[in-house]
Amino acid sequence: MKIKKRYYLKKKKLKEIKTKLGPYSALIPSKAKVEILETDLPDLILVDGEPILMILDGEPFPTIKGVLKQPIESHIVVVDMGAVKFMANGADVMSPGIVKADPQIQEGDTVIIVDENHQKPLAMGKAIISGDEMVKKDKGKAVNTLHYIGDKIWNFDV
Repeated sequence: MKIKKRYYLKKKKLKEIKTKLGPYSALIPSKAKVEILETDLPDLILVDGEPILMILDGEPFPTIKGVLKQPIESHIVVVDMGAVKFMANGADVMSPGIVKADPQIQEGDTVIIVDENHQKPLAMGKAIISGDEMVKKDKGKAVNTLHYIGDKIWNFDV
């Protein structure tokens, strides 16, 4: 990962990001040191040196490390255990591997992919189809993977 710029966020910008995060604003404690890293990958927001958030299409969204700190209740796609090894290598999510999907998911939404046994986050991606279609379809891609366990964002060290 190539870092282009690194700087602390101003209070006004930090307040703006916290507002956009909604229920996940708790990921940024009031006394935390918050920095932004402009990289060749999605830009990262470091909270006390850890990549807790990333910027996708101008919107802040928790990374997998952020999701592990504060569990997310919506926009979840559950995959069967057969899909786990593919997810760990960054594969896109295919409809046949989906066990359950949040019906609120719309095409283009950012989603979190978890395994069916442990409900642990494996990856994050953009939905190609709606949540209902993901479960009904028996072939084709459902989610484009953007970030997964073991990628450069997950292994990022300051």
